[in-house]
Amino acid sequence: MDYIILSITILSIGVVGLVTKHDLIKMLIAIEMITAAATMNFVVFGSLMEESLGQAFSILALSVDACVTAVALALAISIYKKLNIRNLRDLSEIQEEPSKQENQAVEED
Repeated sequence: MDYIILSITILSIGVVGLVTKHDLIKMLIAIEMITAAATMNFVVFGSLMEESLGQAFSILALSVDACVTAVALALAISIYKKLNIRNLRDLSEIQEEPSKQENQAVEED
């Protein structure tokens, strides 16, 4: 029962971090906490039912989660290097510049 309480605590910290933080890296850490809590639940409930399926699924979930995190971290670093933006709100305000063809079409009308 202690592990379930720990899992719920980690889940709630991750959800609060995801809702309150606007930095891309901090949001990624909050998402990692949420997935760690879910993986912990697989192990706990698998051991309560005396099945090894929960542990096997947790290994699969951790490996997939590591791949997803690597891609998300690469995207966050790429956004920061190219646009110098860390805040998610600033990223959503960026608009694509109109291309030269669109500018010429507007000028002709």
